Amino acid sequence: MRGLSREKTQGCRMTREERYIRRRLRRARRQAQTFYECRRFPIQPKKIVFTTIEGTTGFSCHPKYIALELLRRNRETQMGLDLVWLVDDMEKQFPAGIRKVRNTLRNRAYELSTAQVWVDNSRKQLEVRKRPGQFYLQTWHGMIGFKPIGRMRGASFSRIAYLVSKHDADMVDAELTDSDWFSRIIPEGLLYDGPLLKFGAPRCDILHGDRSAARRAVRERFGLPADANIILYAPTFRGGSQGTQREVRKLDCAPDDQRLLAALKERFGGDWYLFLRLHPQLVARHMEASAHGGRIIDVSHVDDVYEILAGCDAFLTDYSSLAFDATHLRIPIFVYANDFEAYVAE
Repeated sequence: MRGLSREKTQGCRMTREERYIRRRLRRARRQAQTFYECRRFPIQPKKIVFTTIEGTTGFSCHPKYIALELLRRNRETQMGLDLVWLVDDMEKQFPAGIRKVRNTLRNRAYELSTAQVWVDNSRKQLEVRKRPGQFYLQTWHGMIGFKPIGRMRGASFSRIAYLVSKHDADMVDAELTDSDWFSRIIPEGLLYDGPLLKFGAPRCDILHGDRSAARRAVRERFGLPADANIILYAPTFRGGSQGTQREVRKLDCAPDDQRLLAALKERFGGDWYLFLRLHPQLVARHMEASAHGGRIIDVSHVDDVYEILAGCDAFLTDYSSLAFDATHLRIPIFVYANDFEAYVAE
């Protein structure tokens, strides 16, 4: 090793993961400068910024229903709120009263740096910096679920995943929870040990009470008979979640569509349609369902899956937390996990 500096020698011994983490941290520090530059602008007391799944999804999940309530109060009391939604796809539709902003680094830094409140259902990026006096409400996108998260993943919880989770948790001021079960796993799952708001799951409100309007709306939206039976199939995220590179795999372990529909008709009667809902990580990468048409309808691009779920008659998944939300409907719920051993091993 003569002729090599100690630093270079140590660099040669660095693992691929260590090199990757260093690159991520260097990039985060560079990008964080944009947040610090935006601190010259004052915090606007009535400004609230919403984000879902790092901007990859639109008007959806818990932040949607929190925003709708704020819109209602804003109209009734003239509070003068400035509701901002950071989104990657500017074609996404939002109701009047919500200002959508393209989720670029500079826009993200300015809008977040000048907002009094943040509402998110996923972790903030490593470059995000919160100012003193701001309030961050984390609503998380899967409160009760099959899959372990955070430190519960054991050895498969990568170092970069820990750093991202810890960075987000250290900024959170309050975590929304819907149950004692979720409250218990938050410290290990989200690395957060602060105040909890046990107010329920806003996105599930639509699943309660009279669902006749929701059922009618779903069938009219997709041109189905009024008496059509619908099963929603929503497989979960696969691939790349444990390593340094997030390479999302396409769905390759789905049930036989026609056999499924035939079995439903034999067991429950009536005519059945299968709604396929790919995971948002697949949709964000412009991956499409491999089978659609006829009685198979791809609803992956519908922003709010709960508007669809509220009109369904059965639900099918492998490991999606949607299964637990669907229990509010008192409909048949099926788990199709034909790759269980491989999924657990990954």
